[in-house]
Amino acid sequence: MSGIKDMGQNYIEYLRDESRSVGSADSISFPQTEQEVLEHLQAVRDRGLPVTVQGARTGITGGAVPRGGHILNLSRMTTYLGMAYREEKDEFILRLQPGVLLCDLEEAVGSGELGEGEWNRETREALQVLREHRGVYFFPPDPTETSASLGGMVSCNASGAKTFFFGPTRKYIDELTVVLYSGEILYLKRGREKARGLGFVLSSASGKTYSGRIPSYTMPGVKSSAGLYAAPDMDLIDLVIGSEGTLGVVTSIGARIVRASPSIWGVAAFFPDEEKALSFVQAIRVVPEGKPVAMEFFNNSALDLLRKQKRENPAFGEVQEIPEGYHTAVYVEFHGRSEEDTEEMVFTMADIMAGCGGDEDATWIASSEKELKRLKVFRHAIPEAVNLLIDERRKEEPGLTKLGTDMAVPDSRLRDVLSLYREGLARHHLESVMFGHIGDNHIHVNILPKSMKEYSTGKSLYLTWADEIVSMGGTVSAEHGIGKLKTAFLEKMYGKKGIEEMKEVIRSFNPGMMLNPG
Repeated sequence: MSGIKDMGQNYIEYLRDESRSVGSADSISFPQTEQEVLEHLQAVRDRGLPVTVQGARTGITGGAVPRGGHILNLSRMTTYLGMAYREEKDEFILRLQPGVLLCDLEEAVGSGELGEGEWNRETREALQVLREHRGVYFFPPDPTETSASLGGMVSCNASGAKTFFFGPTRKYIDELTVVLYSGEILYLKRGREKARGLGFVLSSASGKTYSGRIPSYTMPGVKSSAGLYAAPDMDLIDLVIGSEGTLGVVTSIGARIVRASPSIWGVAAFFPDEEKALSFVQAIRVVPEGKPVAMEFFNNSALDLLRKQKRENPAFGEVQEIPEGYHTAVYVEFHGRSEEDTEEMVFTMADIMAGCGGDEDATWIASSEKELKRLKVFRHAIPEAVNLLIDERRKEEPGLTKLGTDMAVPDSRLRDVLSLYREGLARHHLESVMFGHIGDNHIHVNILPKSMKEYSTGKSLYLTWADEIVSMGGTVSAEHGIGKLKTAFLEKMYGKKGIEEMKEVIRSFNPGMMLNPG
């Protein structure tokens, strides 16, 4: 059929994603419209092939890596479909295809330019409002990887630095169109389709009914992207968000665009030891007025790695010099209604910082767009430095990858989980760096193995940590999803019963489990 390509050397890059794992496939297609998605699914359904749905392939858990069958790559579905302005809430619902990249969405919202389209009156009027207020509105989910696609973000309920204040992707998705493997289409709108207790019934566009039961497990009370979302009387759009493509193919998204704060300041505070940094974190995140929008953590090993890269690699020339005495860093970001409002928040923060052993002289403050960009370069340079180090070591040991945790715990267990990490790493003499979203107690531990023996030790340690995190009431995946690499972690979290309940939900929509197998 037209549009279906046999796999060959021309498409070999589509057998992998950022997890660095590699799969196999029989064929691939690049639909540009919902109708083409339907046609391509029919063609592979006639051949009895499973389908792996791909977007920008920026995920690090192998979710986009195929295990045979067909690849349905949505990266060319980049059209803006329409827009509505909700005056009473001062927000927009922007309808778009799943292949739109986050960076392109941010640019489009900032400029008010969505490309050419045969817009209806509602969209034309909404665009006029957006253009009259260029740069005033934004899409709050803030994954570090801005080349992620919106479909991928929906797939794993992605989040990032600003999730601490604004919440994850789920909170900003109001509409979805979902094509099932069978070719049936579901239209979901937040607030319209609800579960009754743990039971659910949904009707497709053709009137076919899909029913089943929501899993009975209790979701962790922390930021999480592990497994199907489940709660009594839940909004059924949330069943699809975070389902990692196992229920259906998302072909259109209604994303909520909200008013941004007019004043943004960023502060990187450096502390003489980790304990003082943790005291600051726990004090600043409960301030009743002036809560930070983002809180990011960088341990001493992470800062040392960045210092080394800055000395040796010209690519890190934009990163600010980090004095040797700066042991642990905490980045906080404040959004205010005015410059005076934000300045007051920063003054409050400075008093708390001093009370926790911090020093104003060991602090970087950014209040302009140029200064904020420099701090963003600093924050994002750590994972880049890790990837470069691992790529260098892979020249000697091709099987090596970094081992990165994605776990989060309740507020009361922050010190416990950091102690757990430190003790395990020291006991096994493993090199590592720690950084990440400390406001949500979500620290990425990147184990940096030098050999396959250390890699194996690190994987075993990671599994041990998962047991402890679950016992603390935490999650095994706070933002990256489970993919194909962390299925063992999901069973630790929800048990065999929970896994079977998830499979039953999937079979309700996808009886042969032919979408995203594995």
